[in-house]
Amino acid sequence: MEEKAFRSGFVAIVGRPNVGKSTLLNRVIGQKIAIMSDKAQTTRNKIQGVYTTNDSQIVFIDTPGIHKPKHKLGDFMVESAYSALREVDAVLFLVSADQKRGPGDNFIIERLKNNQAPVILVINKIDTIHPDKLLPIIEDYKEEMDFAEIIPISATQGNNVDSLLEKLTTYLEEGPQYYPADQITDHPEYFVVSELIREKVLQLTHEEVPHSVAVVVDSMTRDENDKVHVQATIVVERNSQKGILIGKGGKMMKDVGIRARKDIELLLGNKVYLETWVKVEKNWRDKQRYLKDFGYREMDY
Repeated sequence: MEEKAFRSGFVAIVGRPNVGKSTLLNRVIGQKIAIMSDKAQTTRNKIQGVYTTNDSQIVFIDTPGIHKPKHKLGDFMVESAYSALREVDAVLFLVSADQKRGPGDNFIIERLKNNQAPVILVINKIDTIHPDKLLPIIEDYKEEMDFAEIIPISATQGNNVDSLLEKLTTYLEEGPQYYPADQITDHPEYFVVSELIREKVLQLTHEEVPHSVAVVVDSMTRDENDKVHVQATIVVERNSQKGILIGKGGKMMKDVGIRARKDIELLLGNKVYLETWVKVEKNWRDKQRYLKDFGYREMDY
């Protein structure tokens, strides 16, 4: 019996903010590696998830939501999303079934029309609409662009995600296995740990501490009992945000720590001792030096 050729390649996930890109990535990889939040603009770097089967490997690049930028960090995020498109074998354009096609989607479609790689339209959140409404949505997008495939899914419930992966594999060429089968992300653990802490800050503070928050993991060391000690600094832009984050009698900080520690332990497979500090750096999002310090380096993109 002839052995099936191994296929591999890089696939970008693009879409406007909040359509479920990180949820899809987490569903595919089966572990929490992309930050999930109901606030727009939570994914800042090109997190890569690696999905490996016996005969294929797909390396996913989860791009920051493409939007019109308002500050330097915004510029960086949009540039990062476009640079991801230049280096992939296929693009998944994710839209949400429960939102009408808007200017944000049209803005992305215009960019995708010039893209060399095949673009697959993925209509997410089909569990939130009546099945009869699906066909008009498909027709509406078809008029805008000639997509290689159109696949409706629910990333939250997993509907049709397997068929999406099967279909996606057919667009990959024969190629090597880039990463070991048990590796699920190419980002160093420092990065994923900082994202998990930032996710908890966003979940617990809601509107009070907006996206002007960065998390820097200062050190991660393992002691003789195999316990991992993590020291991290949470950076905000205003003293008032620092007060909110610490909370009455340090309660908010404690809650962030408890939640983040659970996820970090799952990721590392070890007991974790987590220490966090809060620091104020006014307007860090507009200062090139701080963007570099907090891990947003142009050379990476």
